[in-house]
Amino acid sequence: MQKFYIETVGCQMNVLDSELVHSGLVQSGLVPATNHDNADVILFNTCSIRQHAENKIYSALGRLKHWKIIKPYGVLGVIGCMAQKDQKTIFQRAPHVDLVLGPGQLELLPETVHQLLEEKLQRNYVSQEIEIESGKKLLVSLKRQEHRHAEVIGSFRLFNPVRNPEARDNRFQAMVRIMFGCDKFCTYCVVPSVRGPEQSRQPQEILNEIQTLVRQGVVEITLIGQTVNSYRYKNGEKTTLLADLLYQVSDIEGIQRICFVTNYPRGMNDDLLQAVRDLPKVAKHLHVPVQSGSDTVLRRMKRNYTATEYRELVDRIYSTIPNVSMTCDFIVGFCGETDEEFRKTVELVQYCRFKNSFIFKYSERPGTKSAELYPDDVPESVKKIRNNVLLEIQDKISLEQNQQFIGKTVEILVEGISKQLETGEVQLSGRTSCDRIVVFNAPDNRLISQFLKLKIYDAAPFTLFAQQSEIVRIIRNRDS
Repeated sequence: MQKFYIETVGCQMNVLDSELVHSGLVQSGLVPATNHDNADVILFNTCSIRQHAENKIYSALGRLKHWKIIKPYGVLGVIGCMAQKDQKTIFQRAPHVDLVLGPGQLELLPETVHQLLEEKLQRNYVSQEIEIESGKKLLVSLKRQEHRHAEVIGSFRLFNPVRNPEARDNRFQAMVRIMFGCDKFCTYCVVPSVRGPEQSRQPQEILNEIQTLVRQGVVEITLIGQTVNSYRYKNGEKTTLLADLLYQVSDIEGIQRICFVTNYPRGMNDDLLQAVRDLPKVAKHLHVPVQSGSDTVLRRMKRNYTATEYRELVDRIYSTIPNVSMTCDFIVGFCGETDEEFRKTVELVQYCRFKNSFIFKYSERPGTKSAELYPDDVPESVKKIRNNVLLEIQDKISLEQNQQFIGKTVEILVEGISKQLETGEVQLSGRTSCDRIVVFNAPDNRLISQFLKLKIYDAAPFTLFAQQSEIVRIIRNRDS
Protein backbone atom coordinates (compact mmCIF):
# COMPACT_ATOMS: atom_id res chain seq x y z
CA MET A 1 0.00 0.00 0.00
CA GLN A 2 1.42 3.39 -1.00
CA LYS A 3 2.19 5.92 1.73
CA PHE A 4 2.30 9.72 1.92
CA TYR A 5 4.06 12.21 4.18
CA ILE A 6 3.15 15.91 4.55
CA GLU A 7 5.46 18.58 5.96
CA THR A 8 3.73 21.87 6.78
CA VAL A 9 5.18 25.36 7.07
CA GLY A 10 3.21 28.52 7.83
CA CYS A 11 -0.04 29.71 9.30
CA GLN A 12 -3.15 28.01 10.67
CA MET A 13 -4.63 28.06 7.17
CA ASN A 14 -1.81 25.80 6.02
CA VAL A 15 -2.24 23.51 9.02
CA LEU A 16 -5.91 23.10 8.12
CA ASP A 17 -5.06 22.58 4.44
CA SER A 18 -2.68 19.78 5.42
CA GLU A 19 -5.38 18.13 7.51
CA LEU A 20 -7.77 18.28 4.55
CA VAL A 21 -5.11 16.91 2.19
CA HIS A 22 -4.39 14.11 4.67
CA SER A 23 -8.10 13.27 4.78
CA GLY A 24 -8.45 13.39 0.99
CA LEU A 25 -5.43 11.16 0.37
CA VAL A 26 -6.61 8.59 2.94
CA GLN A 27 -10.03 8.51 1.30
CA SER A 28 -8.30 7.92 -2.05
CA GLY A 29 -6.57 4.81 -0.72
CA LEU A 30 -3.17 6.05 0.48
CA VAL A 31 -1.97 5.66 4.05
CA PRO A 32 0.10 8.10 6.14
CA ALA A 33 3.83 7.45 6.59
CA THR A 34 5.76 8.21 9.76
CA ASN A 35 8.68 9.89 7.97
CA HIS A 36 10.16 10.80 4.58
CA ASP A 37 12.09 7.57 4.15
CA ASN A 38 9.13 5.20 4.15
CA ALA A 39 6.88 7.45 2.03
CA ASP A 40 6.01 7.02 -1.63
CA VAL A 41 4.59 10.54 -1.80
CA ILE A 42 6.18 13.55 -0.06
CA LEU A 43 4.30 16.86 -0.04
CA PHE A 44 5.54 20.20 1.26
CA ASN A 45 2.71 22.56 2.20
CA THR A 46 4.39 25.92 1.86
CA CYS A 47 4.25 29.56 2.98
CA SER A 48 5.33 32.72 1.14
CA ILE A 49 4.84 35.35 3.82
CA ARG A 50 8.58 35.55 4.60
CA GLN A 51 11.69 34.67 2.65
CA HIS A 52 12.95 32.44 5.46
CA ALA A 53 9.99 30.09 4.99
CA GLU A 54 10.70 29.74 1.27
CA ASN A 55 14.43 29.20 1.81
CA LYS A 56 13.59 26.43 4.26
CA ILE A 57 11.49 24.62 1.65
CA TYR A 58 14.08 24.88 -1.12
CA SER A 59 16.75 23.54 1.24
CA ALA A 60 14.51 20.61 2.20
CA LEU A 61 13.81 19.86 -1.46
CA GLY A 62 17.53 19.81 -2.17
CA ARG A 63 18.10 17.25 0.57
CA LEU A 64 15.53 14.94 -1.03
CA LYS A 65 17.46 14.39 -4.26
CA HIS A 66 18.76 11.13 -2.80
CA TRP A 67 15.18 10.06 -1.99
CA LYS A 68 14.21 10.38 -5.67
CA ILE A 69 17.25 8.31 -6.65
CA ILE A 70 16.25 5.57 -4.22
CA LYS A 71 12.55 5.86 -5.14
CA PRO A 72 12.33 6.97 -8.78
CA TYR A 73 8.66 5.95 -8.73
CA GLY A 74 7.94 8.30 -5.82
CA VAL A 75 6.12 11.62 -6.10
CA LEU A 76 7.63 14.79 -4.65
CA GLY A 77 5.20 17.70 -4.52
CA VAL A 78 5.09 21.35 -3.48
CA ILE A 79 1.65 22.66 -2.57
CA GLY A 80 0.34 25.83 -0.95
CA CYS A 81 1.21 29.50 -1.28
CA MET A 82 4.77 29.14 -2.56
CA ALA A 83 3.49 26.80 -5.27
CA GLN A 84 1.00 29.42 -6.46
CA LYS A 85 3.62 32.19 -6.29
CA ASP A 86 6.70 30.50 -7.80
CA GLN A 87 5.03 28.01 -10.16
CA LYS A 88 7.54 26.91 -12.86
CA THR A 89 10.42 28.38 -10.87
CA ILE A 90 10.12 25.46 -8.46
CA PHE A 91 10.79 22.97 -11.26
CA GLN A 92 13.76 25.06 -12.37
CA ARG A 93 15.29 25.23 -8.90
CA ALA A 94 14.38 21.64 -7.98
CA PRO A 95 14.11 19.56 -11.18
CA HIS A 96 13.33 16.39 -9.20
CA VAL A 97 9.97 17.86 -8.07
CA ASP A 98 7.02 16.16 -9.78
CA LEU A 99 4.07 18.28 -8.72
CA VAL A 100 3.44 21.97 -8.03
CA LEU A 101 -0.12 22.69 -6.91
CA GLY A 102 -1.61 25.94 -5.54
CA PRO A 103 -3.93 26.25 -2.53
CA GLY A 104 -6.93 26.77 -4.79
CA GLN A 105 -6.41 23.40 -6.49
CA LEU A 106 -6.31 21.03 -3.51
CA GLU A 107 -9.45 19.29 -4.72
CA LEU A 108 -7.39 17.96 -7.64
CA LEU A 109 -4.55 16.69 -5.47
CA PRO A 110 -5.61 13.10 -4.64
CA GLU A 111 -6.44 12.23 -8.25
CA THR A 112 -3.31 13.93 -9.57
CA VAL A 113 -1.09 12.11 -7.09
CA HIS A 114 -2.53 8.78 -8.20
CA GLN A 115 -2.05 9.71 -11.84
CA LEU A 116 1.57 10.59 -11.21
CA LEU A 117 2.13 7.40 -9.27
CA GLU A 118 0.63 5.37 -12.10
CA GLU A 119 2.30 7.45 -14.82
CA LYS A 120 -0.98 7.77 -16.66
CA LEU A 121 -1.26 11.54 -17.09
CA GLN A 122 -4.41 12.68 -18.83
CA ARG A 123 -5.28 16.09 -20.21
CA ASN A 124 -8.71 16.30 -18.65
CA TYR A 125 -8.47 19.14 -16.17
CA VAL A 126 -9.72 22.72 -16.24
CA SER A 127 -7.96 25.41 -18.23
CA GLN A 128 -5.54 26.45 -15.50
CA GLU A 129 -3.78 23.05 -15.67
CA ILE A 130 -0.41 23.20 -17.40
CA GLU A 131 1.55 20.08 -18.32
CA ILE A 132 5.26 20.81 -17.92
CA GLU A 133 6.59 17.53 -19.28
CA SER A 134 5.82 13.86 -18.96
CA GLY A 135 5.67 12.91 -15.29
CA LYS A 136 5.33 16.49 -13.98
CA LYS A 137 2.28 18.61 -13.21
CA LEU A 138 1.66 22.27 -12.50
CA LEU A 139 -1.85 23.09 -11.29
CA VAL A 140 -2.44 26.66 -10.20
CA SER A 141 -5.22 29.23 -10.11
CA LEU A 142 -5.48 32.15 -12.51
CA LYS A 143 -3.50 35.28 -11.67
CA ARG A 144 -5.62 38.17 -10.37
CA GLN A 145 -3.70 40.79 -12.32
CA GLU A 146 -4.21 39.01 -15.64
CA HIS A 147 -7.86 37.89 -15.56
CA ARG A 148 -11.32 39.10 -14.68
CA HIS A 149 -12.54 38.74 -11.10
CA ALA A 150 -15.17 36.10 -11.91
CA GLU A 151 -12.65 34.05 -13.88
CA VAL A 152 -10.17 34.11 -11.00
CA ILE A 153 -12.82 33.04 -8.49
CA GLY A 154 -13.84 30.23 -10.84
CA SER A 155 -10.29 28.93 -10.93
CA PHE A 156 -10.19 28.48 -7.13
CA ARG A 157 -11.76 25.21 -5.98
CA LEU A 158 -12.98 24.92 -2.40
CA PHE A 159 -11.76 21.64 -0.90
CA ASN A 160 -13.74 20.21 2.01
CA PRO A 161 -13.41 16.41 2.22
CA VAL A 162 -14.83 14.49 5.17
CA ARG A 163 -12.46 15.21 8.04
CA ASN A 164 -10.22 12.45 9.38
CA PRO A 165 -9.64 12.80 13.17
CA GLU A 166 -6.27 11.08 12.84
CA ALA A 167 -5.03 14.03 10.79
CA ARG A 168 -5.29 16.38 13.79
CA ASP A 169 -2.76 16.65 16.60
CA ASN A 170 -5.65 16.92 19.06
CA ARG A 171 -8.83 15.12 18.08
CA PHE A 172 -10.92 17.29 20.42
CA GLN A 173 -9.84 20.55 18.72
CA ALA A 174 -10.45 21.46 15.09
CA MET A 175 -10.22 24.39 12.72
CA VAL A 176 -13.03 25.19 10.31
CA ARG A 177 -12.46 27.42 7.30
CA ILE A 178 -15.35 29.83 6.86
CA MET A 179 -13.79 31.93 4.09
CA PHE A 180 -10.99 31.80 1.58
CA GLY A 181 -8.78 34.54 0.13
CA CYS A 182 -8.24 38.23 0.84
CA ASP A 183 -9.22 41.54 -0.81
CA LYS A 184 -7.28 43.92 1.44
CA PHE A 185 -4.15 44.22 -0.74
CA CYS A 186 -1.74 45.42 1.95
CA THR A 187 1.38 46.47 0.07
CA TYR A 188 3.72 44.05 1.88
CA CYS A 189 1.55 40.95 1.51
CA VAL A 190 1.38 38.18 -1.11
CA VAL A 191 -1.79 36.56 0.26
CA PRO A 192 -4.29 38.20 -2.15
CA SER A 193 -2.29 36.92 -5.11
CA VAL A 194 -1.68 33.38 -3.82
CA ARG A 195 -4.95 32.79 -1.95
CA GLY A 196 -7.18 34.65 -4.37
CA PRO A 197 -10.33 36.76 -3.88
CA GLU A 198 -12.45 36.59 -0.73
CA GLN A 199 -15.02 33.81 -0.90
CA SER A 200 -17.30 32.93 2.03
CA ARG A 201 -18.77 29.47 2.55
CA GLN A 202 -22.47 28.79 2.97
CA PRO A 203 -23.47 28.98 6.67
CA GLN A 204 -25.28 25.64 6.60
CA GLU A 205 -22.26 23.94 5.05
CA ILE A 206 -20.14 25.28 7.89
CA LEU A 207 -22.65 24.16 10.52
CA ASN A 208 -22.87 20.69 8.98
CA GLU A 209 -19.09 20.36 9.09
CA ILE A 210 -19.00 21.39 12.74
CA GLN A 211 -21.73 18.89 13.62
CA THR A 212 -19.64 16.18 11.96
CA LEU A 213 -16.64 17.28 14.03
CA VAL A 214 -18.72 17.10 17.22
CA ARG A 215 -19.58 13.49 16.40
CA GLN A 216 -15.82 12.90 16.14
CA GLY A 217 -15.36 14.23 19.70
CA VAL A 218 -14.42 17.86 19.00
CA VAL A 219 -15.25 20.28 21.83
CA GLU A 220 -13.35 23.37 20.63
CA ILE A 221 -13.46 24.79 17.12
CA THR A 222 -11.58 27.71 15.61
CA LEU A 223 -13.20 29.50 12.71
CA ILE A 224 -10.47 30.68 10.36
CA GLY A 225 -10.08 32.96 7.39
CA GLN A 226 -7.43 35.29 6.04
CA THR A 227 -9.52 38.13 7.48
CA VAL A 228 -12.15 36.10 9.27
CA ASN A 229 -14.34 39.06 10.24
CA SER A 230 -14.78 39.85 6.54
CA TYR A 231 -17.04 36.79 6.38
CA ARG A 232 -20.20 37.68 4.46
CA TYR A 233 -22.55 35.24 2.77
CA LYS A 234 -25.57 36.58 0.90
CA ASN A 235 -28.51 34.36 0.02
CA GLY A 236 -31.33 36.35 -1.56
CA GLU A 237 -32.27 39.12 0.84
CA LYS A 238 -30.47 37.52 3.78
CA THR A 239 -26.83 38.29 4.58
CA THR A 240 -24.96 36.29 7.22
CA LEU A 241 -22.00 37.98 8.91
CA LEU A 242 -19.49 36.57 11.38
CA ALA A 243 -21.54 37.70 14.38
CA ASP A 244 -24.60 35.86 13.01
CA LEU A 245 -22.51 32.76 12.42
CA LEU A 246 -21.18 32.81 15.99
CA TYR A 247 -24.75 32.69 17.33
CA GLN A 248 -25.56 29.74 15.06
CA VAL A 249 -22.42 27.81 16.01
CA SER A 250 -23.08 28.47 19.70
CA ASP A 251 -26.39 26.62 19.36
CA ILE A 252 -24.62 23.38 18.35
CA GLU A 253 -24.73 20.94 21.24
CA GLY A 254 -21.34 19.52 22.13
CA ILE A 255 -19.25 22.54 21.16
CA GLN A 256 -17.91 24.09 24.35
CA ARG A 257 -15.50 26.74 23.07
CA ILE A 258 -15.46 28.81 19.88
CA CYS A 259 -12.45 30.82 18.68
CA PHE A 260 -11.89 32.79 15.49
CA VAL A 261 -8.84 34.26 13.72
CA THR A 262 -7.51 36.46 12.13
CA ASN A 263 -9.36 39.79 12.29
CA TYR A 264 -8.97 42.96 10.25
CA PRO A 265 -9.34 46.11 12.40
CA ARG A 266 -11.97 47.81 10.24
CA GLY A 267 -14.19 44.73 10.47
CA MET A 268 -14.48 44.79 14.27
CA ASN A 269 -18.03 46.16 14.41
CA ASP A 270 -20.20 46.46 17.52
CA ASP A 271 -22.38 43.47 16.59
CA LEU A 272 -19.31 41.23 16.55
CA LEU A 273 -17.98 42.57 19.84
CA GLN A 274 -21.37 42.12 21.50
CA ALA A 275 -21.56 38.53 20.24
CA VAL A 276 -18.16 37.81 21.83
CA ARG A 277 -19.39 39.41 25.05
CA ASP A 278 -22.80 37.72 25.19
CA LEU A 279 -22.06 34.17 23.99
CA PRO A 280 -20.54 32.08 26.82
CA LYS A 281 -18.97 29.59 24.41
CA VAL A 282 -17.04 32.24 22.46
CA ALA A 283 -13.47 32.72 23.70
CA LYS A 284 -12.78 36.12 25.22
CA HIS A 285 -9.73 36.67 23.07
CA LEU A 286 -9.26 38.67 19.90
CA HIS A 287 -6.29 38.68 17.54
CA VAL A 288 -6.39 42.00 15.67
CA PRO A 289 -3.14 42.82 13.83
CA VAL A 290 -2.22 46.51 13.52
CA GLN A 291 1.33 46.15 12.03
CA SER A 292 2.50 49.68 12.96
CA GLY A 293 1.68 52.58 15.27
CA SER A 294 2.71 55.20 12.72
CA ASP A 295 0.12 56.72 10.38
CA THR A 296 2.71 57.31 7.66
CA VAL A 297 3.87 53.70 7.79
CA LEU A 298 0.26 52.49 7.82
CA ARG A 299 -0.38 54.52 4.67
CA ARG A 300 2.64 52.98 2.95
CA MET A 301 1.34 49.58 4.03
CA LYS A 302 -2.15 50.46 2.75
CA ARG A 303 -3.81 49.35 5.97
CA ASN A 304 -6.71 51.83 5.55
CA TYR A 305 -6.93 53.02 9.17
CA THR A 306 -4.96 55.32 11.45
CA ALA A 307 -3.24 54.62 14.75
CA THR A 308 -5.85 56.79 16.46
CA GLU A 309 -8.65 54.72 14.95
CA TYR A 310 -6.94 51.56 16.16
CA ARG A 311 -6.60 52.98 19.69
CA GLU A 312 -10.32 53.82 19.65
CA LEU A 313 -11.06 50.25 18.56
CA VAL A 314 -9.00 48.87 21.45
CA ASP A 315 -10.84 51.14 23.88
CA ARG A 316 -14.16 49.91 22.47
CA ILE A 317 -13.09 46.26 22.78
CA TYR A 318 -11.95 46.63 26.40
CA SER A 319 -15.09 48.55 27.39
CA THR A 320 -17.45 46.10 25.65
CA ILE A 321 -15.98 42.70 26.65
CA PRO A 322 -15.04 42.21 30.32
CA ASN A 323 -11.75 40.32 30.89
CA VAL A 324 -10.99 40.15 27.17
CA SER A 325 -7.41 39.67 26.01
CA MET A 326 -5.92 40.96 22.77
CA THR A 327 -2.95 39.85 20.69
CA CYS A 328 -1.44 41.67 17.76
CA ASP A 329 1.01 41.49 14.84
CA PHE A 330 3.74 44.05 14.12
CA ILE A 331 6.18 44.51 11.27
CA VAL A 332 9.32 46.42 12.21
CA GLY A 333 11.72 47.94 9.71
CA PHE A 334 9.14 48.42 6.98
CA CYS A 335 10.31 50.46 3.99
CA GLY A 336 11.43 53.93 5.07
CA GLU A 337 10.57 53.44 8.76
CA THR A 338 12.28 56.19 10.77
CA ASP A 339 13.17 56.25 14.45
CA GLU A 340 10.19 58.53 15.07
CA GLU A 341 7.82 56.18 13.24
CA PHE A 342 9.10 53.25 15.26
CA ARG A 343 8.69 55.27 18.47
CA LYS A 344 4.98 55.63 17.65
CA THR A 345 4.74 51.84 17.40
CA VAL A 346 6.32 51.54 20.84
CA GLU A 347 3.77 54.02 22.20
CA LEU A 348 0.91 52.02 20.69
CA VAL A 349 2.12 48.79 22.32
CA GLN A 350 2.39 50.55 25.67
CA TYR A 351 -1.10 52.02 25.26
CA CYS A 352 -2.90 48.87 24.11
CA ARG A 353 -1.29 46.45 26.57
CA PHE A 354 -1.66 43.34 24.46
CA LYS A 355 -1.50 39.90 26.04
CA ASN A 356 1.13 39.08 23.46
CA SER A 357 2.49 40.48 20.21
CA PHE A 358 3.91 38.63 17.23
CA ILE A 359 6.73 40.79 15.94
CA PHE A 360 8.40 40.29 12.58
CA LYS A 361 11.20 42.03 10.73
CA TYR A 362 10.08 43.24 7.32
CA SER A 363 10.94 40.85 4.50
CA GLU A 364 10.53 42.12 0.95
CA ARG A 365 8.38 39.80 -1.14
CA PRO A 366 8.64 39.79 -4.93
CA GLY A 367 5.35 40.66 -6.59
CA THR A 368 4.07 42.87 -3.78
CA LYS A 369 3.36 46.60 -4.15
CA SER A 370 5.87 47.53 -1.46
CA ALA A 371 8.62 45.75 -3.41
CA GLU A 372 7.57 47.70 -6.48
CA LEU A 373 7.10 51.11 -4.85
CA TYR A 374 9.52 51.35 -1.93
CA PRO A 375 13.15 50.38 -1.34
CA ASP A 376 13.84 47.98 1.51
CA ASP A 377 16.14 50.59 3.03
CA VAL A 378 16.12 49.86 6.77
CA PRO A 379 19.38 48.06 7.62
CA GLU A 380 19.03 44.52 8.96
CA SER A 381 20.91 45.54 12.11
CA VAL A 382 18.31 48.27 12.79
CA LYS A 383 15.45 45.84 12.15
CA LYS A 384 16.95 43.45 14.68
CA ILE A 385 17.35 46.18 17.32
CA ARG A 386 13.77 47.38 16.87
CA ASN A 387 12.49 43.81 16.99
CA ASN A 388 14.28 43.20 20.29
CA VAL A 389 13.15 46.52 21.78
CA LEU A 390 9.51 45.76 21.00
CA LEU A 391 9.83 42.20 22.31
CA GLU A 392 11.30 43.45 25.60
CA ILE A 393 8.48 45.95 26.08
CA GLN A 394 5.83 43.35 25.24
CA ASP A 395 7.41 40.75 27.56
CA LYS A 396 7.18 43.20 30.45
CA ILE A 397 3.52 43.93 29.73
CA SER A 398 2.76 40.21 29.36
CA LEU A 399 4.36 39.45 32.71
CA GLU A 400 2.47 42.26 34.45
CA GLN A 401 -0.82 41.01 33.04
CA ASN A 402 -0.15 37.38 33.96
CA GLN A 403 0.86 38.29 37.52
CA GLN A 404 -2.68 39.61 38.05
CA PHE A 405 -3.90 35.99 37.84
CA ILE A 406 -1.85 34.78 40.83
CA GLY A 407 -4.24 33.54 43.50
CA LYS A 408 -7.18 33.39 41.09
CA THR A 409 -9.00 30.33 39.77
CA VAL A 410 -9.23 29.94 36.00
CA GLU A 411 -10.94 27.48 33.70
CA ILE A 412 -8.81 25.78 31.06
CA LEU A 413 -9.13 23.22 28.31
CA VAL A 414 -6.26 20.76 28.82
CA GLU A 415 -4.52 20.45 25.44
CA GLY A 416 -1.60 18.09 25.97
CA ILE A 417 1.68 17.16 27.62
CA SER A 418 4.16 19.99 28.10
CA LYS A 419 6.96 17.73 29.34
CA GLN A 420 7.68 14.49 31.15
CA LEU A 421 8.94 14.96 34.72
CA GLU A 422 11.67 12.95 36.44
CA THR A 423 9.20 12.12 39.22
CA GLY A 424 7.13 10.06 36.78
CA GLU A 425 4.46 12.73 36.63
CA VAL A 426 3.70 14.76 33.53
CA GLN A 427 3.38 18.49 33.13
CA LEU A 428 0.17 19.21 31.24
CA SER A 429 -0.74 22.45 29.50
CA GLY A 430 -3.99 24.08 28.53
CA ARG A 431 -5.52 27.42 27.67
CA THR A 432 -8.04 29.71 29.26
CA SER A 433 -10.89 31.33 27.37
CA CYS A 434 -8.71 34.45 27.14
CA ASP A 435 -5.94 32.36 25.51
CA ARG A 436 -3.52 32.23 28.43
CA ILE A 437 -1.36 29.12 28.70
CA VAL A 438 -1.55 27.26 32.02
CA VAL A 439 0.79 24.42 33.00
CA PHE A 440 0.41 22.05 35.94
CA ASN A 441 1.69 18.68 37.16
CA ALA A 442 -0.50 15.60 37.07
CA PRO A 443 0.03 11.87 37.66
CA ASP A 444 -0.78 11.01 34.02
CA ASN A 445 -2.36 12.36 30.87
CA ARG A 446 -5.97 11.37 31.58
CA LEU A 447 -7.03 14.99 31.91
CA ILE A 448 -6.21 15.86 28.30
CA SER A 449 -9.35 17.15 26.49
CA GLN A 450 -11.04 18.03 29.81
CA PHE A 451 -12.13 21.45 31.08
CA LEU A 452 -10.74 22.15 34.55
CA LYS A 453 -10.83 24.95 37.10
CA LEU A 454 -7.38 25.51 38.59
CA LYS A 455 -5.81 27.94 41.03
CA ILE A 456 -2.80 29.92 39.78
CA TYR A 457 0.22 30.24 42.07
CA ASP A 458 2.87 31.79 39.80
CA ALA A 459 3.28 33.50 36.44
CA ALA A 460 5.82 34.10 33.68
CA PRO A 461 5.36 36.37 30.64
CA PHE A 462 3.69 33.64 28.57
CA THR A 463 2.74 30.99 31.13
CA LEU A 464 0.58 30.63 34.24
CA PHE A 465 1.37 27.90 36.78
CA ALA A 466 -1.36 26.02 38.65
CA GLN A 467 -1.02 24.29 42.02
CA GLN A 468 -0.41 20.56 42.06
CA SER A 469 -2.60 19.99 45.13
CA GLU A 470 -5.55 21.44 43.28
CA ILE A 471 -5.01 19.01 40.40
CA VAL A 472 -4.89 15.97 42.69
CA ARG A 473 -8.20 17.00 44.22
CA ILE A 474 -9.82 17.30 40.80
CA ILE A 475 -8.55 13.86 39.69
CA ARG A 476 -9.99 12.28 42.83
CA ASN A 477 -13.34 14.00 42.30
CA ARG A 478 -13.51 12.78 38.71
CA ASP A 479 -12.63 9.20 39.64
CA SER A 480 -14.98 9.02 42.61
